[in-house]
Formats: sequence, structure tokens, C-alpha cells
Amino acid sequence: MAAAPAIGAWSNTKPNTLATHPLRYPWVFWFMHREAGAKIENYNNSIKKISTFSTVEEFWGVYNRLTRPMELNNVCDFHLFKQGIRPIWEDNLNGGKWIVRLKKGLASRYWESLVMAMIGDQFDVGNEICGAVISIRHSEDILSLWNLSADEGRVNLRIRDTLKRVLNLPPNCIMEYKAHKSSVADNSSFRNTDLYL
Repeated sequence: MAAAPAIGAWSNTKPNTLATHPLRYPWVFWFMHREAGAKIENYNNSIKKISTFSTVEEFWGVYNRLTRPMELNNVCDFHLFKQGIRPIWEDNLNGGKWIVRLKKGLASRYWESLVMAMIGDQFDVGNEICGAVISIRHSEDILSLWNLSADEGRVNLRIRDTLKRVLNLPPNCIMEYKAHKSSVADNSSFRNTDLYL
């Protein structure tokens, strides 16, 4: 059996220093939890910053220590957003999000696939991707991918198609989209969405 590869390579110019692999953007992990049935009075105070990273090595240092979504208690969210963008609608009122509803037990696998695709810049839509959220709920888990421009039809469809591919979703999977302006208007993340096949 071959030895596992190291997380990095030794630099040729400076012996005994570990090279790092910068990501295109710095990212921030956030977390939110509320008791079942409780209302959040101030979302900004409820969401907690976990860690920031900007290299592959820093990502794995954080990610390996995080609890996996399927091990979390109900009614909590993990967020991964580009640094400088908070995971709140008001920070990106012109944007929106793609939504995939998951059966219980699948959240960890889909979350990891989406995280890898985002930090690996696989969506190929420039700066359009803001971040993602995995929402752990009682009867289902909900994966959301946020983007900057809700009105950019071609870009949004490209994001949808890439999301289907990186998550390996079945062809008949129903996906939803909701503009953040609509979320603000009805004070809901997941109601009154547009459905897509």
C-alpha cells in the first residue's frame, strides 16, 4: 500500500518550510443554532463566525475539526461564505439562492461536495458565487447556494447545471430558486420559491 501523500510540498527555495496552496478567495465558516420552536430576535447576533481560511491547508485544518452536518442537532445552519460577505439577505439584496431539499442522512455528503466545488472554483461564473448554507431541520435538510445576481438568467442556469453536476443529482431532482428580495418581503428562506427541474 502506498504512503498517503503529504498536505503540501517542501519548498525548493527554503528548506524546512512547508509550501501552501492559496485559494482564489478567502472564505469564512459561520454557524447558527436555535432551540426548536424558538424565534430568532436578532439574526446578526445569532450567527457566529467560526474561522477564516485562504489556503488549502488552512481549509483542511478547520474542516477536519468541524462536526459533520448529519451529527448536528436540529435547527442549526453551517454557512461557508467568501470573506466580506455575511450570510444575510440584506448584504446581497440583488442576489438569490438555489435550494436543494435533502432526505435526512444525506447532508454531510452533499455539503462536502458543494464546499469542495466552491473553494475549488468549479462553477466558472466569475465572482458570482457568494457562499452556501446547510440547514439541518426536523424532517429534511436544506442545501442552499447563494449568488450575487438573481436577475442574471443565463448565469443562474449555469450555476444550477453545475450544482446538479457536482452533487450528482438525479435528472428528475426538483431544485428551487428564491431571490433575496422575496425572502425579505415574506421573511422566509424556503417558502414561495420558484421550482425548476
